[in-house]
This record gives sequence, structure tokens and C-alpha cells, in this order.
Amino acid sequence: MHDIAVLGATGSIGGSTLDVIARHPGRFRATVLTAHRQVEALVDLCAKHRPELAVIADPALEGELARRLTAAGVRCEVASGHAALTAAASGQLCDTVVAAIVGAAGLESTLAAARAGKRLLLANKESIVMAGPLLLEAVATGKGALIPVDSEHNAIFQCLPGGRPELARSGVRRLVLTASGGPFRGRTRAELAGITPDQACKHPNWVMGRKISVDSATLMNKGLEVIEAHHLFAAPAEVIEVVVHPQSLIHSMVEYVDGSVLAQLGNPDMRTAIAHALAWPERIESGVPSLDLARCAPLQFEPPDLTTFRCLALAFQALRAGGDAPAILNAANEVAVEAFLGGALPFLSIADVVEAVLAELPAQAVVDVGTLCERDRMAREAARRVLRDAC
Repeated sequence: MHDIAVLGATGSIGGSTLDVIARHPGRFRATVLTAHRQVEALVDLCAKHRPELAVIADPALEGELARRLTAAGVRCEVASGHAALTAAASGQLCDTVVAAIVGAAGLESTLAAARAGKRLLLANKESIVMAGPLLLEAVATGKGALIPVDSEHNAIFQCLPGGRPELARSGVRRLVLTASGGPFRGRTRAELAGITPDQACKHPNWVMGRKISVDSATLMNKGLEVIEAHHLFAAPAEVIEVVVHPQSLIHSMVEYVDGSVLAQLGNPDMRTAIAHALAWPERIESGVPSLDLARCAPLQFEPPDLTTFRCLALAFQALRAGGDAPAILNAANEVAVEAFLGGALPFLSIADVVEAVLAELPAQAVVDVGTLCERDRMAREAARRVLRDAC
């Protein structure tokens, strides 16, 4: 029996994870559930899954969470705040941690789980984008396991022998990340001038939260995944490629030097990657329907439009700059996306804000978490200043 902590339980990844866990009651148990501020949703999940600990990130909501759990007849410990999240991720109530908190807010708990030697199922790409060297060092120190949950990286993990080989020794020529192209594939910059948040959040293939949906629409999400692939698989930027695949049936590919290309296919449902990560190296039922190839539409592939969707090009730029440039990129993007979702920034200006902040804060070496968090703060301040100047 594996005891699972689901960090970010009320999000889409958290919900899919709990669905898979519920299908295997003799194998997995959700012992820790956390949420940011969604008290009602967390109480509902606790009533269904009966964890030993429920954590709400906002300390002001701890009392309300405790009262609602009592009213629902749920008996479990209650805690709040970032320290409680970190303690839950590294404590004795779990052996496996699903890191699904969105954004930089998930960094400290993810690092804590790695240092504690947990089996870390990484869905919080921002943690490895911001602090890739520190996270890999923490995994090595804790002697745990790091298994990617993002569908693209999980696909590459499945197509590589042993998951994380040395690329030169395994004969790998390219890692090919597929991208759906988002809701605006094929549109020109002129056609994107008046895009609204609701339009940007209507992904054609995946059901996701609003922030990641916007990142998918700008292709920043794919840019973050490029940086994640660099760290996860020790891959230099020049061997990572992005190809647009609108059907989202091939989740990523690995090309070998002999010309072989291995691809992982499946219906666009995150439960496939989650079930693989939970049970690896075994396979378990995920609840995802079989892929009916005879009924699939023809598979299309095309290069990404880096002129219209500049965020992907900026991510490659940050990766090549090295150091903490990816953290600067991520922080500026989070501020810009928040402004767009709040109606204060045009869709196309998200890339402008990120580019301006990257220019203002040249890359520095990643030394420790404290320095990285300070640089993250500086990048957010710079992004907000760019927003103010643009108004």
C-alpha cells in the first residue's frame, strides 16, 4: 500500500490523480490532501477520500476548513500555511508526493519532498523550470525517485530506456515535444489582438486550469516544458524540438541515431500519465478508454509559429542563457498572465512583458533557494513596473 500526498488536490491534476487512486483501493491511499483557498472543494474531497491530513495554504481559512470538516463528519488533522505544506510533503504520512500546485507556489513543498526521499510525481513544471539544478540535487540527496507527470515528459520517460539515461550513451538524436497548438493555432497576430480570457481558456483537447490554459494558448506552456525536458533528461537545447500536433494523440517522441522514432500515443486524458507514474515500473488500469486508431482523424504535424507565438522562442532564449533566466521567465509570465486574466493586459502583450523583464534582469547563477526566491521577487516587481508603464 502506497500512501499518497496530493498537493493541489482541487485542481485538474489533483482530481485526475484521486480518480486513479480510487480505482485501486488495495494499492493506493490518499493520506494528505491540500488546496490553496478552495475550502468547499477540499472538504468534499476529504469526505470522499478520508485523508489523515488536510492542508489549506491560506492560514485565514484554517478555522473554516476545520468547522466544515467537522460538520461533514470527517475526522482528520487540519493545518494551514506554507510551512504546513512543506511539512506535509516531507512528513511520515506519505511515501509518494504528487506535486500539482500551480506556479512558483509549489517550489518549496516540491523541494522538501525530494530532500525527504519521497517518490516524487512532478506535475508542477514551474518548480523544475525555476530551480532545476536545486531540485535534481535534492532528489539525489534524498535518494528518492522523480517521475514526470506532464503528458509530454511522461511520454518521453516511457520512450527512453530507464527513463533518464545519459543521452549520448543511449543513442538519442532528438527529443520531440508535441504541442496541440492551443485554441489559436493558425491565427495571425492581427486576429489575436482582441482575444479575451474566456477565449484563451477554451482549449480544444484538454480540460485545464485557467493559468495553464493561457500558457497553452501563448505556447509558453510548451516553452516551460522544453526547459523541464532539459533538466529531466540532461538534454541540451539543440536536441529538443517542438512540433505542433493538433490531435494530441501522440504525446511526445524520441528519435534515435539509427533513425528509429519511438512515440507514446493515447487519448488526451491525464489519467494515463498519472497511472503510469503512480505504478511505475508496473502498469495499472487508469480509466482512460482505449485509443481507437481506425476512428482517429488523420494525424497532422507542423512547425510552431514562433513569430505569432513568441513565448516559445523566449523560453528557448532563457534556456540558452542558462542560470536563473528560466526563473525570471516564469515569474514574469505569471504576472503577465494574471494581468491578462484580470483584463489589464492584451493577449499579445504577455510576450512583451516577459521579453522586457528578461532584458532587464540578465541571467545569474542558481546558488540556493533564498537567492532564487529573491530573483523571483525582483522579476515580479519588474513585470509589474512594465505593466504600470504600459498603462
